[in-house]
Amino acid sequence: MAPLLLVESLKARYGPVQVLHGIDLNVFDKEIVVVLGANGAGKTTTLRSISGMVETDGRIEINGQSIKKLDPSEIVRRGVAHVPQGRGTFPELTVEENLKVGAFIRSDNDINIDIEACYQNYPVLYERRTQTAGSLSGGEQQMLAVSRALMSRPQLLLMDEPSLGLAPQIVEDLFTRFVTINEEHGTTMLIVEQNAQLALDIANRAYVLESGEITIEGQASELANDDAIRQAYLGA
Repeated sequence: MAPLLLVESLKARYGPVQVLHGIDLNVFDKEIVVVLGANGAGKTTTLRSISGMVETDGRIEINGQSIKKLDPSEIVRRGVAHVPQGRGTFPELTVEENLKVGAFIRSDNDINIDIEACYQNYPVLYERRTQTAGSLSGGEQQMLAVSRALMSRPQLLLMDEPSLGLAPQIVEDLFTRFVTINEEHGTTMLIVEQNAQLALDIANRAYVLESGEITIEGQASELANDDAIRQAYLGA
């Protein structure tokens, strides 16, 4: 079976500085895959490369079709949505306006149905639907960022450090709902995360990125029991 996302020999740079040194990874339909790594390892650059926001060399394909050289908006149309680090909501717009912006590529009649589905996933967003995004708590903004991305009905959802800066209880709830979204809607996910324990608990497979290179890959359950991973990322 061919992967939904294929990344092969991917190199990426910011000006003269090369950040990724030829990484290979893939994500199959309906999987949750996590990328672990320390700060500066290249995790964010990996997601930005897939989303068309970084100068790259190598192969990036969705459903067997290259998405290299495409504008980010066209990559969204190809079925990829990106929740960036720091959430990236529009603070001056209301919750509901943010959700409608997330559906900018769509012209069907089911947008309001999907907004209601977002409210079912995260009931607090319904309570806050007329508030501006900038007035929400950090956890609520992350819920909104994920929901807005889902409004494009992506096949692949990219998430960059969704736990960053959030209280442990909020993070656990977020990750539990990621599993629900994956199972109920079949949304494939590629998650960059430093909270290795939670990420490995919900993932099918995982990669470890160090200094712009993939050093370890495997089933998430196997990596969770790997002594090197436990020492480096799980505090064991």
